[in-house]
Amino acid sequence: MHMMIFGAGYSGKAIGALAASRGMTVTGTTRSAEKAQALEKRGIRPALFDGETLSEALLETLSTVTHLVQSIAPGASGDPLIRLLGPAGLRKVMPQLQWVSYLSTVGVYGDHDGAWVDEETVLNPVSQRSLERVEAEAAWQSLSTQEDLPLAILRLSGIYGPGRNTFVNFDKGTARRLIKKDQVFNRIRVEDIATAALFLAEPRLGGIFNVTDDEPCPPQDVVTEAARLLGVEPPPEQPFETAELTPMARSFYGENKRVSNAKIKALGFAFRFPEYRASLKDLWDMRTRKITAQ
Repeated sequence: MHMMIFGAGYSGKAIGALAASRGMTVTGTTRSAEKAQALEKRGIRPALFDGETLSEALLETLSTVTHLVQSIAPGASGDPLIRLLGPAGLRKVMPQLQWVSYLSTVGVYGDHDGAWVDEETVLNPVSQRSLERVEAEAAWQSLSTQEDLPLAILRLSGIYGPGRNTFVNFDKGTARRLIKKDQVFNRIRVEDIATAALFLAEPRLGGIFNVTDDEPCPPQDVVTEAARLLGVEPPPEQPFETAELTPMARSFYGENKRVSNAKIKALGFAFRFPEYRASLKDLWDMRTRKITAQ
């Protein structure tokens, strides 16, 4: 089996590394030769891709791909991979293709005033980037139906894990406790994204699945728990309304919902990190071991 990951970034690398550890050949695209070494260290064969053209070398690689993961975000002109491969057809470029996955976001649901949503909830994106995700999901659904390919759409919540977590924010001095009444978020460990992707890839299962933790909670609670583990005072509370935020950061707080992961669990999938306290403890232990080893 040969897995191709378009956009081997934080989540893509985790998926690729797990697939490689299970004996799959894995190729991942990157825009720069400098990042290629990081992919190789994870057992992923790097392939340069500028998002605009498919080189002869990349086309040759695609000819043996059996599992495709698309992780590159869409833009105003739509999904970049469909723009390149759609007119020709996926099977023409990847004649051995058996399964496709598209990494999306729970942002497609929009704002639900803290209510629970699941995969059957009507999509109501708030931001432009989430609207583009809805359009990309629809384009992949249309293309996969046309080519009779199983498509797994993974709707991901806020991604964190090793190297990208609240402890890192404390190290950088950027940890904050922003308070917005009744605001909650779901989150997901990057390792659980990888195991969920392989859980669906190996039996070639299709469908739409929320890949998220069990416990949506106020974001300040996560910061407080991280401070407790660090043995420091948590940052002072700041009202969201008066906090200095980038437009993108502020837009995240415009969506308030609780996202259910019951559908993928009903298939037998078990999250390793279903809630943030145990997950933070695991990250803390990893951090402690690293410091001890230095």
